[in-house]
Amino acid sequence: MPIVTIKMLEGRTPEIKEQVVKELTDVCVRVLKSNPEDVRVLIEEMQKSHYAKGGVLYSKMGK
Repeated sequence: MPIVTIKMLEGRTPEIKEQVVKELTDVCVRVLKSNPEDVRVLIEEMQKSHYAKGGVLYSKMGK
């Protein structure tokens, strides 16, 4: 049973999350020869104030 975890910043739409889950599942089915119902995808959303790049919080970058 493949388990895929994806970490991303908050703010993406439910439609985008559905698309990434579907496509990650499709990759696992094709490459790992898994059954789709056996693939688990976990989305971990990070608050922009909990992630930094170059010493600056994303919440301060205006992104």
